[in-house]
Amino acid sequence: MYRDFGTIFVFILLGILLVYIPLLIQKLVAPSNPTKDKLSTYECGEDAEGSAWIRFNIRYYIIALIFLIFDVEVVFLFPWAVIFQDFIKEGNGMLVFVEMAIFLFILIVGLAYVWQKTDLDWVKRKIAFPSGRYDNQLIEDSK
Repeated sequence: MYRDFGTIFVFILLGILLVYIPLLIQKLVAPSNPTKDKLSTYECGEDAEGSAWIRFNIRYYIIALIFLIFDVEVVFLFPWAVIFQDFIKEGNGMLVFVEMAIFLFILIVGLAYVWQKTDLDWVKRKIAFPSGRYDNQLIEDSK
């Protein structure tokens, strides 16, 4: 029994050593010559402007989440399609088919909901009467 744990311990120890020994060697051997240019942020040869803490439009995240949901759907759908013939041979084909149809129906309802809320539109419709922080400025600009 202890041999099994010993093997696991050896692999953990080997993994730690293979990570930290090269880092230690790099600290000892690599030259350290920090300058202002080396410590600055590199963005394609351009000087960085402003803060990196800017607000991104929420549409980036919404589109990413929707993509992730339907990507996960494919992860579940593909293996099911691969072994569907085995379920038919066992006599469970109709049951498995109905289960997958329910799963796809739920996803299609979700897609219809997102589509109806226009969250798939990259450019949102203009609101006739905006409300919020700049109401007065918008009204004065339109005059």
